[in-house]
Amino acid sequence: MSDNRVYIYDVTLRDGAQTQGVDFSSQDKIVISRILDAIGIDYIEGGWPGANPTDDAFFANLPTLKTSQYAAFGMTRRSGRSTENDPGLNALLGVDTPLICMVGKTWDFHVDVALGIERSENISMITDSVKAVSNHNKQALFDAEHFFDGYKDNPEYAMACITAAFEAGARWVVLCDTNGGTLPHEIEAIVTGVCAVIPGDHVGIHCHDDTANAVANTLAAVRAGARQVQGAMNGLGERCGNANLVTIIPTLKLKMGYDIGITSEQLKKLTHASHVVDERLGRSSNKSAPYVGSSAFAHKGGLHVSAVEKDPRTYEHVEPESVGNVRHIVVSDQAGRANILARFREIGIDVDPKDPRLGRLVDLVKEREFEGYAYDGAEASFELLARRELGEIPDYFHCKSFRVIDDRRWNTKGDLITMSEATVKLVVDGQEHMTVAEGNGPVNALDAALRKVLLPRYPILEGLSLSDFKVRILTPGDGTGAITRVMIETTDSNGIPDNSGSTVQSWNTIGVSPNIIDASYNALRDSLIFKLFREKISL
Repeated sequence: MSDNRVYIYDVTLRDGAQTQGVDFSSQDKIVISRILDAIGIDYIEGGWPGANPTDDAFFANLPTLKTSQYAAFGMTRRSGRSTENDPGLNALLGVDTPLICMVGKTWDFHVDVALGIERSENISMITDSVKAVSNHNKQALFDAEHFFDGYKDNPEYAMACITAAFEAGARWVVLCDTNGGTLPHEIEAIVTGVCAVIPGDHVGIHCHDDTANAVANTLAAVRAGARQVQGAMNGLGERCGNANLVTIIPTLKLKMGYDIGITSEQLKKLTHASHVVDERLGRSSNKSAPYVGSSAFAHKGGLHVSAVEKDPRTYEHVEPESVGNVRHIVVSDQAGRANILARFREIGIDVDPKDPRLGRLVDLVKEREFEGYAYDGAEASFELLARRELGEIPDYFHCKSFRVIDDRRWNTKGDLITMSEATVKLVVDGQEHMTVAEGNGPVNALDAALRKVLLPRYPILEGLSLSDFKVRILTPGDGTGAITRVMIETTDSNGIPDNSGSTVQSWNTIGVSPNIIDASYNALRDSLIFKLFREKISL
């Protein structure tokens, strides 16, 4: 194994779920795991089997990955139980993942007070659990909880715990700065000492950001010999978050020269991946985020612009394109044009950079983004926007009007019920149709009414279902009159061909309006049209 190889372990789906305001659905986990796989992450920690229904549903139907490997998270066996009779450990061993990550105590204070057991018993719990994982032909990772606090108080015992894990067969012993209180110089000194006992290519680092040093601590640990880094996309995590992989990844590769198993082409997807994760979770992306923020390579006026135009290295420490970002000079649209062209290549659109329609499309995207559209995470709507401007989308149907009524009342049994009714007027093949449908909520009623008209003409839409629906308030200062952004994920039981010739089962579309029903209609319409276009349905 090369000493220059550093492995990336992502904890977004488990540790990141502890972020205040973040609540993953199993579908969110599927989408994000595919994003992580696309950028070449080595290990993806999917969650904690048995801890909640979401994680159980995810592990029961793990999506296939191209490069990454899944890991499941849990605890070492409990005191007083054998590995065979510990329900938590057996739940871990029962999932179909090649790696198992187990957390255990390494701080004598926690062993004495929190667990209330003999210190030797804690070491036996670690040893037995690691051996049990190895006996099931899986790789074991031992997460040494509060390792740095324990090392400072009692280095002999902390080292005894991780040495026991390593000698029992752990592939990785991960040193955790659980409360984020350790500083870089301490991390480097302690990890250096650990790597003198345990080979660095078996040592990992997991830092929290409570002193805003998680990234620096992680890099210090790598310098000291650790060869696995753990962190979360966009720094998600409890309290102040985990070490931010979006910053760590390009720093290790572009600045420090390590082999992280991520190619230059995969690294170019980093900005897009960061924004998709935020959009998926309904969070605003940090404009000032290193490498991937919209302001990371922005230059405004005066000497800065002049210097950058002569030599970008004056104010740019890496090429924006290397991480999938773009240079933005306020007085120029070149950044927008380059970004649009890159997205075109991804979706299979071949356009001459000198095509005058490209300039109009750049302006249109900017106008839409000003209105509140965000096309990161809504690739289907972006593709339709582009192809409409290029004149490639047929007029499959046209909505003349729609009306949605909600009826909230008490029935004769005294139960409170709410029923939605939608009326739509559509033009299909030059013929006007009007229909009415009821549904469980206004969006469901509107969807049902649209399908009543469209299915006889386009039966291929039969297999579509709405798998996720997210609403975000864009102007919270406007109260109930705020502009809303709706993102819909549509799943197709039959799938659709993607641009590489394979089949995808789901896609995302977006709608923006001060009226949430109007925004929902825009996203629904795009979803239906995207299916028809990809299936090459003719009029």
